Amino acid sequence: MKRFYLLALFPFLFSCGSPNNINIINIDGSSTVYPITEAVAEEFQKDNPNIKVAVGISGTGGGFKKFCRGETDINDASRPIKESEMETCKKNGIEFIEVPIAYDAITVVVNPQNDWVDHLTVEELKKIWEPSAQNKITKWNQIRPEWPDAPLKLFGPGVDSGTFDYFTEAIVGEEGASRGDYTSSEDDNVLVVGVSQDKYALGYFGFAYYEQNKDKLKAVPIDGGKGPVKPSYENVINGSYQPLSRPLFIYINKKSYEKKGYVKKFVDYYLKNVKTLLKDVGYIPLPDEAYDLAQKRVSNKITGSVFKGRGSQPGVKITDLLKMEEE
Repeated sequence: MKRFYLLALFPFLFSCGSPNNINIINIDGSSTVYPITEAVAEEFQKDNPNIKVAVGISGTGGGFKKFCRGETDINDASRPIKESEMETCKKNGIEFIEVPIAYDAITVVVNPQNDWVDHLTVEELKKIWEPSAQNKITKWNQIRPEWPDAPLKLFGPGVDSGTFDYFTEAIVGEEGASRGDYTSSEDDNVLVVGVSQDKYALGYFGFAYYEQNKDKLKAVPIDGGKGPVKPSYENVINGSYQPLSRPLFIYINKKSYEKKGYVKKFVDYYLKNVKTLLKDVGYIPLPDEAYDLAQKRVSNKITGSVFKGRGSQPGVKITDLLKMEEE
């Protein structure tokens, strides 16, 4: 009888959980934004041990698929939401708040043993990555004749990546237009390893992954028409690193923010502390004005996108768009 009583009690004990119930915030999306959200989450959880922030990486597009199905509370995004994603969210009754959190510099990298590349022009990058280059531009000397007659090994984000979307728009001129014969991954760490292990490799990903692996990689200055400019904090702030500077975002499920007090607590903490944590993970803060406007969006629960579903928009300043919304 005692044994039966204990067995019957087990489900009740497990359903009650521990005395300190754990609330879980589900976040997914961009591998570029991941280090930022992870850093904020780590600091937040130190003072909030009963709240677990689970941060995944499935790429901006992969994250939006989950977010617009209502499976996550927040989506990390390295580009603005697309019209098709907005329509899916609307269909599923998901209202969202769009919040810019940082600037990034998409960084083109080569192996440290590469002693021939001192810079690349936008035109040369297009020649390498446009769809017509597939199975045709396969050697370094096809980019410049004086470069080695050696294989060109390419590494880049997968098609669910916001970095892929933004890079193809900025360099090729059409979002999603890219050759397909390269090693791809939504996890930027995989790309770092690939380039670091091959003398003839070239790849691109978010600035933070370069900053964290400077001893293994060589950043390539990009000439957007006014001479070569290297990716750096200063060159993003002064606007000279073009066209590969871009804003980064989090998208918040409005219902989660309103109904789950622990989500609201985390989001409010995020906006208050993200600027101080950015440089530790290799990203560039927005102007104070942009954070003030972003806080107003959250406080007033303003839904929708200031980008109107147009996706990646190289060269557009986030502060200008936020000001337009206030007018």
